[in-house]
Amino acid sequence: MHVGLVGAGRIGAFHAHTLRELADVDRLTIADAVPETARRVAAEVGATAAESAEVMVDAGVDALVIATPTPAHAPLVELAAAAGLPAFCEKPVALELGTLERVIATVEEAGITVQVGFQRRFDPGYRRAREAVADGSIGTLLALRAATHDPSPPAEAYIARSGGIFRDLHIHDLDAIRFVTGLEIEEVYADGSVREAPWFATHGDVDAAAALLRLEGGVLGVLTGTRHDPLGYDVRLELFGTADSAAVGLDPRTPLHSLEPSAGPTGQNGYRDFIDRFGGAYRAELAAFVETVRDGGPSPCGLGEARAALQAALAADRSRTDRRPIRTGEIRAGS
Repeated sequence: MHVGLVGAGRIGAFHAHTLRELADVDRLTIADAVPETARRVAAEVGATAAESAEVMVDAGVDALVIATPTPAHAPLVELAAAAGLPAFCEKPVALELGTLERVIATVEEAGITVQVGFQRRFDPGYRRAREAVADGSIGTLLALRAATHDPSPPAEAYIARSGGIFRDLHIHDLDAIRFVTGLEIEEVYADGSVREAPWFATHGDVDAAAALLRLEGGVLGVLTGTRHDPLGYDVRLELFGTADSAAVGLDPRTPLHSLEPSAGPTGQNGYRDFIDRFGGAYRAELAAFVETVRDGGPSPCGLGEARAALQAALAADRSRTDRRPIRTGEIRAGS
């Protein structure tokens, strides 16, 4: 298989190494907005560099992996659709619902397979949590807590075009909650503040956020996030049921330490970043994409999943602005 990779930044370079290790990928071509970056990463992994995604597609590839900054995602998925190529696209596919619905319509008309990069779906802990809910070992799910805390704030230039903390950071949590519970998020009551980096406010964003979620059937969830955790990258999901209580992301490297006198050492050698924490999941999702391209079958994470997560994130944005609970059904294209 000849795969084209668009975007050779931090996650793109990681994807390049992963793709070169997959037995079904015998050719890899890389493009980036900065051609020198594409050439450097291509040289590192033994791939070919192309001047642009369009040149790459015209030269002939069997599939496209999109790892560019978010504003380029939708146009590149549409480029893949026009060429009839299956595509893998990092999250979020789009920052606005109208744009995403246009992409979905284009993809459906072209009949191509698109997989969205919600890598937590391929993490062993999240998969075990999903099984525990599905097989009833948790019992009746009463409540859940989710958290994503970055080790340090991203660059201001990144934040300026990220779409804000709910669409950029917490869209992973919102998707993971749906994936694990099998339930839709029906209502969001969210708030946020700027606690450390004043320039977040310049871009209408916050560096600390919280949300109360109401899922189908009345299950309640609490979501928290910050852009700075001095101990490392902290991502957790905790489930509380009538038969069991369980957590994903609770291990010796969880960047959290106990103040109880009887507790042993905790919070040591915390995860450095998202690749350190989810490297295996990133590799597994690309392996699943290549397998789907090779064998056919449905996408492991299609655009419908991206739409539901974006709708919940937009509800959180509106809730923070309007200071009231927002039902996800209120979020429609153009509204």
